[in-house]
Amino acid sequence: MKKLLMTVIICICSIQIITAQQDTPVATSTYPGEPFDFFGYDARSFTFAGRPAKLAFPREAAPGNPWIWRALFWGHEPQTDTALLRIGYHVAYIEVADLHGSPAAVEVWEQFYKYLTTTFSLSPKTVLECFSRAGLIGYNWAARHPEQVACIYADAPVLDIKSWPGRKGPVSAKNDKGEQKKLWEQCLQAYGLSEQEAMTFKGNPVDNLKPLAAHRIPLLHICGMADEVVPYEENTGVLVKRYHALGGTVREIKKPGVGHHPHSLTDPAPIVQFILENNRER
Repeated sequence: MKKLLMTVIICICSIQIITAQQDTPVATSTYPGEPFDFFGYDARSFTFAGRPAKLAFPREAAPGNPWIWRALFWGHEPQTDTALLRIGYHVAYIEVADLHGSPAAVEVWEQFYKYLTTTFSLSPKTVLECFSRAGLIGYNWAARHPEQVACIYADAPVLDIKSWPGRKGPVSAKNDKGEQKKLWEQCLQAYGLSEQEAMTFKGNPVDNLKPLAAHRIPLLHICGMADEVVPYEENTGVLVKRYHALGGTVREIKKPGVGHHPHSLTDPAPIVQFILENNRER
């Protein structure tokens, strides 16, 4: 009888230990990369595919390990990122600005996505956050992998290389001061295009919206209506008309103002609400 009782006690203790181990989060010291503080949250900086990368961790991950992919400009106007961290989202980033959304950039993103979803078990679907020129890589990757995208939040996004950095559109050409010449040359090299070929190039985000519309991916665009750097008329304005024609939905927040495009919102609540509405299952 004593032996039986002892066996039961040992079994109960073993179950409690196993359960405790399963409920205990992985110690942050085991995360790869160099630790740093991201607005009060634990984050890691590391190199992936020869490029700088970062990942910020919530204090407690929401069910399914949801995440937002900050396409470029880590830490700029971070209020949406920190609001999502607060409710259990991860924030990921890899630097590909020099590739201007070209197929080489998409390939890097494909590798990074696989790394994040396997190594850290992040959700199979991500939320994309695309500021300015990040619209190129965000939308080009999404068009290739729409099944991996829950929704897209784009902020004054570049959606056509002719507009930026080319400055070849009707509005952008008027404000061209030659400051983007080196970036335009870099962009053409990344795509393997001559300037003449770029004028008829159909690999821009505005040209490849069918896969996104077919998967009913919701879009939120925030734009300054007097933006001279990334003109609304040449970018978001074109996307909205074409996406609606394909049966897609775009929510717009238009901001008055002059000069360079002002990003984000002081209060990110509308952005966060959009993301949560369209990523509920994650």
